[in-house]
Amino acid sequence: MSLQAHTHGLKLAVEESLRGVLSIGMLEAEEVKLGPLGPEFAAERDRVIERLVGLYSGKQPADIPGVAETRALFHQLDIDPTKHRPSNEALLRRVLQGKGLPSVNAAVDVCNLCSLEHQLPLGLYDGELVRGTIHVRVGRENESYPGIRKQRVHLAGRLLLADDDGPFGAPTSDSTRTAVSSSTRHLLVVLFCPIDRAGQHLSATLEHIAELLTRFCGASILSARVLQ
Repeated sequence: MSLQAHTHGLKLAVEESLRGVLSIGMLEAEEVKLGPLGPEFAAERDRVIERLVGLYSGKQPADIPGVAETRALFHQLDIDPTKHRPSNEALLRRVLQGKGLPSVNAAVDVCNLCSLEHQLPLGLYDGELVRGTIHVRVGRENESYPGIRKQRVHLAGRLLLADDDGPFGAPTSDSTRTAVSSSTRHLLVVLFCPIDRAGQHLSATLEHIAELLTRFCGASILSARVLQ
């Protein structure tokens, strides 16, 4: 039996084994414009990076809020977070090394900034390429997909998202099949949150993502909700 919820056009089911371990944030938006981001976004991005570098430069992962809890979630699921690094931690490590955030497109850049600032892993997908019910579950033997900027991502025993066509996303590396491109107009954002950071923190992160997608990408927010 699964927990289920409906968003604007997509249905989501969470594997029963993840109850009490994981909360999911889910947002859908349409009419997204993925053109260049201007100086206002760059200034906001730089302010966030400067603050995080000041707070966490030289600190161990266990001492950084968000990183520690997400690592603990991975350990609960028997996933080694040093081998399969959560995307939020990977972004923070990059920033603390002075490399800044990657520039991909407006929606990806906005969501990367929110993942970095709130220290929650998230996936961003073209909602029109998702088929049927979305299942949040643990990967099965021999499951894999071609990853964005990677070769094959092996998913056995790892937390993932799957639709009627199979796995398409994870809190570590997403697939090319549902990746956001210049033609994307319907966005799906999924946040993976340790249960002890859910509630107000997860809701606030969803609200921030919605606000930035509206402000910088002209998005119309269709729905946003938390599943615990």
